[in-house]
Amino acid sequence: MHDTVPPPTAELMATPLVWAAADGRIAGANPAFCRWLGVSVRRLLAQPLASLESQGDDLAERLAQGWDGADAVRLPRLALALPGDRARFAEGWLTALDAGGWLLEAHPVDEFAAPDPAQVLPGAFSAALKGLAHELRNPLAGLKGAAQLLARRAGNRDAAEGELIELIGAEIERLNTLLEQLLSPAPQRPHAPLNIHAALERVLRLAENEAGWTLQLQRDYDPSIPEFAGDADRLTQALLNLVRNAIQAGATRIVLRTRVEHGVRTSEHASPLALRLEVADDGRGVPEDLAEHLFLPLVSGRAEGTGLGLALAQQVAREHRGTLSFRSRPGHTVFTLLLPLPVAGEEKEATDA
Repeated sequence: MHDTVPPPTAELMATPLVWAAADGRIAGANPAFCRWLGVSVRRLLAQPLASLESQGDDLAERLAQGWDGADAVRLPRLALALPGDRARFAEGWLTALDAGGWLLEAHPVDEFAAPDPAQVLPGAFSAALKGLAHELRNPLAGLKGAAQLLARRAGNRDAAEGELIELIGAEIERLNTLLEQLLSPAPQRPHAPLNIHAALERVLRLAENEAGWTLQLQRDYDPSIPEFAGDADRLTQALLNLVRNAIQAGATRIVLRTRVEHGVRTSEHASPLALRLEVADDGRGVPEDLAEHLFLPLVSGRAEGTGLGLALAQQVAREHRGTLSFRSRPGHTVFTLLLPLPVAGEEKEATDA
């Protein structure tokens, strides 16, 4: 335990620190904490420390339990903010103080990363996925036959109608391919050069057909993003799942945003150049009780949901040596896909090979 409140070096530390008295109300914070949270220390004083937790209740529960003799308790997923302010994300360490209060040390992160289903997926989930795949094959076969019949009847009478029928057929084929991968996993297909904005345009077209014109779909593209090696079909499926989740969460506006970032970490590697692709929406947000398990298969906030979309999206991110993460509050949810991009030398080496 610490001997004093505040710690003698708190004001000089670069790590955000906030401390509370025995009644749980904030008694002070160092300048690093105030800068990180974007508030003055005056606004923080006398506020319940637990009231800073804008998502979940890990901090509140730990404060309610009292000190159990541990030197420090790790709180891996903290979202902190004053009511009405934007949440900041951190890994926290909570320490009891001799004076009867608490010290919270926050290590900021950009957003919560997804857990790796490969490490936590029980065998029963795998069996359930295969069972679901078997159940879907017959209705898909019926849909494929109906689409082929429509195509023959439509002929060349209506170009727009024919285009939609072709789209239906292409999506059925893609779903069949996904089911085959669930039933008999095959090695990844070799990656080929792709234009991420072409994939996004396909996602937008599919979303427009599904949601109608009541949904605002907005583009915010960085045209300087180069082509990179990947699987266009798999990325399309992953991004479409993110957009569908937003629609199902009641979004009326979805923004697809692309940017180039320098010196970021994707997967287990540092990348000098990366694509940051965001799917932002104004829907209800991620339910607090699902936040920690959101990317696991068969986890869904809807009674009719399968819980497969986000698990697949994260798998696709890993296939491209990238990461998928999110931040969420009611009215503003952002899923972020980070993918490494080739630098000039790597492009030349790939061409020479």
